[in-house]
Amino acid sequence: MSRYDSNFREPPWVMGSPKEVMDWIESSHPSKKKKDDHKFHKKYLTNLHIKFDFNVKRKEIEPKNFFLKILGSKLVEEDFELLPVTELILRGLAKAKFRNTAKIVVDGKVLYEHPEKKSDLRKTIEDIGEYSKNITMGKQVEISAILADIDQVTAVIKIKKMHKIKEHSVDIQIKGRIKEEIYHIFLNYLNEKIGIKKDS
Repeated sequence: MSRYDSNFREPPWVMGSPKEVMDWIESSHPSKKKKDDHKFHKKYLTNLHIKFDFNVKRKEIEPKNFFLKILGSKLVEEDFELLPVTELILRGLAKAKFRNTAKIVVDGKVLYEHPEKKSDLRKTIEDIGEYSKNITMGKQVEISAILADIDQVTAVIKIKKMHKIKEHSVDIQIKGRIKEEIYHIFLNYLNEKIGIKKDS
């Protein structure tokens, strides 16, 4: 509201009602409560289950199992190295503020299990190369990691080089409540370093 047809907005008490005065004060100087509500509003995701494939070459394989052949269940082998991908996933977890590696299982063999240790994820990443001598096939890995944020959150990540054609190479279950931004940090890191296959 303005007199003299100017673009300058005058305070409403020059020409307005008490309600207009309060509206003008609130728009000019928002209350601290409203500012704080906006500042601290964060979205959370609960009990996520995510499945995806990496953007790599895939090769279809006829199953050796007699029953799978009868059912017509083909297998897919994805072209990536298991340990380097495991290291990248651990680094993605570290970037997303996970600090504790609870367990690493490769091809059904437990390579690392220390759920009671704190802040050992960085050390696990440094030592990942030492696990290679204990791995023969390197077809499947399962990682359990813990994030102690508002709640304790456990992420269980399964990576398969070979899987049924209807399954995915990566299966992630995040048990508990996690900030949406942490989830996006993790997925963006994997997409940047490996490439996540987009469903068409």
